[in-house]
Amino acid sequence: MNCQFYLDLARSGLRMPIGADLVLHEKSDPEAILRDGEALGRVVEETARRYRTPLAFAHMDLSLEKTVLLEILGVPAADIPLYHFGGDPGPEAAGRVKEGLRKSLNPALHAHIDSVGYIARNTDLVPIGMTIGPFSLMTKLLKDPITPIYLAGSGMTAEDDPDVALMERALELSLLIVLHSVAAQIQAGAKAIFMAEPAANVVYVSPRQIEAGSGVFERYPIASDRRVKALLDQHGVDLIFHCCGELNDYMVRQFTTLKPVILSLGSSRKLWEDARIVPKDIVLFGNLPSKHFYSDAVVSREQVKRQACELLRSMAEVGHPFILGSECDVLNVPGSTAIIRGKVDAFVRCRCDGPRSAQK
Repeated sequence: MNCQFYLDLARSGLRMPIGADLVLHEKSDPEAILRDGEALGRVVEETARRYRTPLAFAHMDLSLEKTVLLEILGVPAADIPLYHFGGDPGPEAAGRVKEGLRKSLNPALHAHIDSVGYIARNTDLVPIGMTIGPFSLMTKLLKDPITPIYLAGSGMTAEDDPDVALMERALELSLLIVLHSVAAQIQAGAKAIFMAEPAANVVYVSPRQIEAGSGVFERYPIASDRRVKALLDQHGVDLIFHCCGELNDYMVRQFTTLKPVILSLGSSRKLWEDARIVPKDIVLFGNLPSKHFYSDAVVSREQVKRQACELLRSMAEVGHPFILGSECDVLNVPGSTAIIRGKVDAFVRCRCDGPRSAQK
């Protein structure tokens, strides 16, 4: 693939959600499908066909790599969802993880990889792999990731502070499992990887430290993301980069240095303003507030239509390549499935006629 393919998609007026979770939960036994690569691949294919996109995005589960990592390290399954490292697991932990990854995979990760292979082998769609970013995975492994990141940004090192040492160890282990997951999806046939790095934002990394000259943002989220990008480049696989967190312009600029073919940003950003700082060979994607689609009280179907039209018109005015879509994956919420699906259909199918309404 090359960036021109994605630029042409943007020029075609493509609109799409990241919607495999919605389709998955239409099925009678979603949990069983998540452990059956072919069945999960069929869900991914059905999602792409329904929304008329050539891009078949794998199901997004940002807990998957954490589960595999902690299983290898011997954490009981029942404890994994809320588990945080209580201390540095030590330098030998990396060896344990590498050894564990050479053995049979967690069934859900195995199915996830196989679903990418199903798309590659059985369809004419573009297989898009999916992974959490290593920095965001690190934040899920610590009870308080903000403090050691701040300490590191102020100049403290792993030798100075045990919390910084723990944070850096957790990032090392996170990078190991993410690189393994990405390599396996590439081997299965992925032509691009959607990497979600939602924690690379102003909550976890201090804007004041950045403004004062700290390189903490480059040293942690961006440096680890560059390792993933290097693996993709080695295999000629594209990067689709996603961050739905609260960002400043500096952070957006740093994301562009990863040279993604698509940059997906959350609804806190005004994409027509980001077009000033994002090179025109990077397609902007998003960023309708899909996290709130479950509630008509928060965002109605008519509001979704208006927001979609405002985005389309504003992006056309600035002339930046753009694909209208969800700000993140569109998660199913029990009891609200029809409401959510209706809002997705609204932005995929709405007609945008008349003058552009004033931007909020």
